[in-house]
Amino acid sequence: MADETPTESADRGRRDATEGAGSERSGSVLSDRRVALTATFVVAFCSIAYELVYSELLTVFFGGTVLRYSITIGLYMFSLGVGSVLSAQLGETESNFLRTEIYLAIAGPAGAMAIVAINSLPDLTVAGKGTVVLACSHVPILVVGVLSGFEVPLLTDLVEDREDTIFASLGRLYPRRIVRGVLGVFFAVGEPDERSFSEVLGVDYLGSLAGTVVYALVLYPRFGLVVSVFALGLLNALAALAFAVWTFTGSARVLSRPTAGRWRAVLVVGVLLTGTYAGLVGHPAAVDRAVTTTYLERNIEGEFPEGAADVRARSYETTPYQTVLTYERDIEGHAGTEQCLHLDRAIQFCDTWVDSYHSGLVDVPMTTFEDPSSLNVLLVGGGDYIAVDHLRQYNASVDQVDIDGEFLELAREREFFRQHNHDAYEYDRLNTTTEDAITYLQETDETYDLVLLDIPGARSDETLSLYSTEFYTLLRQHLTDDGLVVSWVYTRSGHPAHNKAYTTTVREAGFDRYLPYYVYDDLDGDGGLEPGERFYVLSDGPTPTPDLEHAESDYVHDHAETFDEWRWRSLPVYETVEPNSVLRPNYDIIVD
Repeated sequence: MADETPTESADRGRRDATEGAGSERSGSVLSDRRVALTATFVVAFCSIAYELVYSELLTVFFGGTVLRYSITIGLYMFSLGVGSVLSAQLGETESNFLRTEIYLAIAGPAGAMAIVAINSLPDLTVAGKGTVVLACSHVPILVVGVLSGFEVPLLTDLVEDREDTIFASLGRLYPRRIVRGVLGVFFAVGEPDERSFSEVLGVDYLGSLAGTVVYALVLYPRFGLVVSVFALGLLNALAALAFAVWTFTGSARVLSRPTAGRWRAVLVVGVLLTGTYAGLVGHPAAVDRAVTTTYLERNIEGEFPEGAADVRARSYETTPYQTVLTYERDIEGHAGTEQCLHLDRAIQFCDTWVDSYHSGLVDVPMTTFEDPSSLNVLLVGGGDYIAVDHLRQYNASVDQVDIDGEFLELAREREFFRQHNHDAYEYDRLNTTTEDAITYLQETDETYDLVLLDIPGARSDETLSLYSTEFYTLLRQHLTDDGLVVSWVYTRSGHPAHNKAYTTTVREAGFDRYLPYYVYDDLDGDGGLEPGERFYVLSDGPTPTPDLEHAESDYVHDHAETFDEWRWRSLPVYETVEPNSVLRPNYDIIVD
């Protein structure tokens, strides 16, 4: 015995304990197997949820939801296999399982913070930087996957004796004879073997299912990405400590108990992680605001030359559909401080040019009608109510459809929005519906003289439906004979692939003419006017000309000379470009 290795000693201890307890049917709620299988459930729950966090972060930074999730799943499955193979080299099963839990508790949150940090690096012009950043951003997927791959083999070793298990208990709850009969129709059914592998794997899959559902329905909507990843780390750390307590207190009948010294450092780390994560999760709003606003501030500043912009967050909110950041910025060469709104990955407006944007969206097209007060207008989006304020000046009837009820509430309550919308939500000819625009159009029988699209840009798969032939077909079906659709658009010179896909899409939906125009403003603070937002008025027949003298907008009157000669054009045809459809997406329409 003097030459016996620690691993052999641990294995012998487990065998001895098994022999002494193998025939015992414990009436206790807790048992070695149940503790081990519960740990399996927690590891699988946290691991898959970590990968979902990584997928969402990668989508935020690099765009392409389907692409990012597909790559994440592929890398995760691959790394699970690598971890499973490498686990054959591990000894001291109990000790290494505890280490795996602790390492996952460290690697999961650290991986998310690493992705954020890597993509917040200074905007240096180094050859291959983009490829390196993209590759490094995927490393956390592999790390968590390999560590998770250790889990099933280790747990299979831990769960050797076949006592009264979770699955044995569940076996009493379903009609086994019926199940075996159904399986027998398609497979050759035999007596269950004594291996624990199938039970461990079953619990692992069950934990993965729970992780995906809880993350999607509870963690992400309630806490957002940052706090969710710390909550998962806390769960990992608690599972590790619970497993350690079970083995150290002598409660375990089969699991071996390594010396305390061998685990002391790991346990200290586990306790520290638990305390740290508990503190962070206990203050979710502060943590989410601190991490996210710091990143967004740096990201916004990075859009300008180094040192040219100073950005300070004023407020940060997360709704089920978007992040809402208001901030102040001082830009070198600009007079005064600007207050701006940032939704998700894109700036929406600053107070210096908010009027020009909404005058272009609302006031210019309104002047194409002889009697604006008789119009029935559909506003898709526009949750800040600023477009409603402009429409109110014409006494038009307005149906507004916006999916984000929480953002609508913010716009009614926050002074930042109210100083621009002038309490337009109280307009007596406004009817606001909180619903998806496509669903609304499918259910309503209303027709509209004018449809205004104040919607997010095509920056991810989540907004693809708003740039689809199905959506624009529904819009055209709800237009009156002289009806028009107006939207801001990405410029052809700045985003040629998107513009071709977009024009092909709206043409496929039945629109064949468009009236393009810019609004102008002093965007760089030099006292001169530069082209700002670009707008298209879309038509399937009528081609009215705006009469800016009838505009209820000081901006339009003051800048009337900046508008080019009004000229309706035929939508271009690109024979090699496919339209974007809900069922057959053209991902060129997404702007990265």
